[in-house]
Amino acid sequence: MSHAGQDAIESYYAWMRLAALLVLSTIGGVGMWSVVVVLPAVQAEFAVARADASLPYTLTMIGFGLGGILMGRLSDRFGVIVPVLAGTIALGLGLFAAGAAGSLWLYAVAQGALIGVGSSATFAPLVADASFWFHRRRGIAVAICASGNYLAGTVWPPVVQHFIETAGWRATYFGIGLFCIVSMLPLALVLRRRPPILDVAPGSSRAQAVSPRALGITPAQLQTLLVVAGFACCVAMSMPQVHLVALCSDLGYGAARGAEMLSLMLGMGIVSRLVSGWICDRIGGLRTLLLGSALQGIALVLFLPSEGLVSLYVVSALFGLFQGGIVPSYAIIVREYFPPREAGSRVGTVIMATLFGMALGGWMSGAIFDLTGSYQAAFVNGIAWNLLNLSIAAWLLQRSRARLAAA
Repeated sequence: MSHAGQDAIESYYAWMRLAALLVLSTIGGVGMWSVVVVLPAVQAEFAVARADASLPYTLTMIGFGLGGILMGRLSDRFGVIVPVLAGTIALGLGLFAAGAAGSLWLYAVAQGALIGVGSSATFAPLVADASFWFHRRRGIAVAICASGNYLAGTVWPPVVQHFIETAGWRATYFGIGLFCIVSMLPLALVLRRRPPILDVAPGSSRAQAVSPRALGITPAQLQTLLVVAGFACCVAMSMPQVHLVALCSDLGYGAARGAEMLSLMLGMGIVSRLVSGWICDRIGGLRTLLLGSALQGIALVLFLPSEGLVSLYVVSALFGLFQGGIVPSYAIIVREYFPPREAGSRVGTVIMATLFGMALGGWMSGAIFDLTGSYQAAFVNGIAWNLLNLSIAAWLLQRSRARLAAA
């Protein structure tokens, strides 16, 4: 690392860059949330069943997941500005194409191939980039950047709904597309500077300071374990996030109460990510993952006896507070055990697994409800998947301690 590179770490520029990453993540996150808000209008216009109208959301998640790997590799090779510019253009064109779609299939393709892939550039590559500019405060920096996704979920839905009611969903898509291009392209220029950590030559002792072999496993094995852990934790995480509104409706409290609980959950998730980042700087990524997984399991168990309105609000807040820091901890683990030049693609791969876990978990919980007529079994299923995540985190931490003791 050059002397100039060392001076850039945790500098004023690093914090300003982090602010730009957070804003880009919040704006670009519209791709994941607009499709949810516009679903009823799209279903009504194309006169299709609810399951068919939900297809664009599924394709968006798939595009977001697969796009994360592609954008991560572009970031590793050319710097983060390239995927951000490409993602911004894809996102804008996707919103224009979706707004002009004459059929549900065209709308779904625009959502998955353009909007989902474009939005992916504003999550995993940005989280990886944030980790390069901080050492002592890396955990909190990654957590701040990762909070953009939740901020998008807090800010965008009411904005999108307002314009749908006043201008229609097609005009809303055109307006959002224009706003994304006009606002995100100038912000991307802040990211022209390459991270100083990449001044290290590949294969040097600094780049290889920590390896998965320190855990007694190969890099491929650690990557696989992180993918499985990410998938499992988000299958469990999806149960309350996807079905909380439906659960409240079934209990007679109405969808509005469920929406309030979901908003509370996401808001506490932002707090969780920031607190977990602070904790991660003190105990490391593996311990933070283990702590978050254990607390998420406790919150899922608390949902089982909770049927009162007050108890559901409390448990929803606790769930958001407990689970928000899990996903950013994977990025920290990647930075702790893999060379920095691989961070973008490896973080993108784990994020893809978490998104696929959310997609499968949302569907699986609904299928279990259809079979049993209750969400109790669905919560038990989520607890089982969470135990798998917890077991992987505990095993990796045990390997780390054993290897350190032996050394």
